[in-house]
Amino acid sequence: MTQSPHKHFHRLAWAAVVLTLVLIVFGGFVRLSNAGLSCPDWPTCYGKATWPVQEHHIAAANESFERPVEVHKAWREQVHRHIAGTLGLMVLGLALLAARKRRFGTAVMLVASALVAASIPAWMRGMIELSAALAISGELLLLVAALRWSNSDLSRLTSLLLMVIVFQAVLGMWTVIWLVKPVIVMAHLLGGLLTFALLIWLAWKSTPDTDLVHGDAKPLRVALWIGLALLVAQIALGGWTSANYAALACGSDFPTCLGQWWPQTDFGEAFVLWRGIGVDYEGGVLDGAARVAIQLSHRVMAVLLSAYLLWLGWRLLRGPGLRFWGVLLLLLLVVQVTLGISNVVLNLPLAVAVAHNAGAALLLFVLVTLLARVRAPV
Repeated sequence: MTQSPHKHFHRLAWAAVVLTLVLIVFGGFVRLSNAGLSCPDWPTCYGKATWPVQEHHIAAANESFERPVEVHKAWREQVHRHIAGTLGLMVLGLALLAARKRRFGTAVMLVASALVAASIPAWMRGMIELSAALAISGELLLLVAALRWSNSDLSRLTSLLLMVIVFQAVLGMWTVIWLVKPVIVMAHLLGGLLTFALLIWLAWKSTPDTDLVHGDAKPLRVALWIGLALLVAQIALGGWTSANYAALACGSDFPTCLGQWWPQTDFGEAFVLWRGIGVDYEGGVLDGAARVAIQLSHRVMAVLLSAYLLWLGWRLLRGPGLRFWGVLLLLLLVVQVTLGISNVVLNLPLAVAVAHNAGAALLLFVLVTLLARVRAPV
């Protein structure tokens, strides 16, 4: 049985869940407003902890960096980084609380965090090999701790969470230095949602008396896992669509695409994950046929996922104690489908596109919540 390591642990966990949702939504806003490369360096922005605002700072930054300063975009990227840093500190706090009763638990968390922290100034000074060695050492220390500890006091889960947060920071750095490479952008999105899912699980497991006892718990959990797998696949396709600027590959046509049910496509080019380093992917590099293939794949998967979640929601409505979650799942599904269609027919309004990102995160919240809470009677 899981025991909360501190009486306020679940409150901090829920605060981290909310902050992660804010981070995911704000990250979508940064990406969709084409601000992902508005700070050409990392973790600073034009050499500053904030971003250039005053005229002489902007002029100095323009002389030192090839990319000219766009203040209205730079603040978005750097605020996103600051929110991510705050979340990292919250997860470190959770990890320290969970590991404090383990032998050398506090020391392990602090040493691992110090190694990762030391890798950042090493990176900024151009000592790439040393930076990588420090970060990898910190990650390995956390991995060993997670493998050695059980999850009875949530120490294993928090150690894994801290590992994910560190790797997310690395992906954020690669997003900048590899010029919004699509596979990195998609991985960064999935990493953020993995962080969100793990924190949801942690929050429910540390909150007292939240189990939903159900007689058909085992088959229901299998159905929930399948739904989660389909949702993650669709989110990955959505991230790939956005990263390759394929959201409007079909124009504003729906349900057809460019006036046809199945126009010319190029699936061979559409799903090449690695195209080398040094290519600037801002604006996309694929031709129309490849982008159409990505957009159609996203639509087909949306139909499959929607059909499955409709069935799953109907099943939840029939389950004792699960009616609320069934209604919520179906409502979120209707809203999400509406937002997806609106993105196309309205030519991708920023507010609608950001809301579509948030809808995916909320669907994930429902499925992970049920997986964390539903259990068979003793």
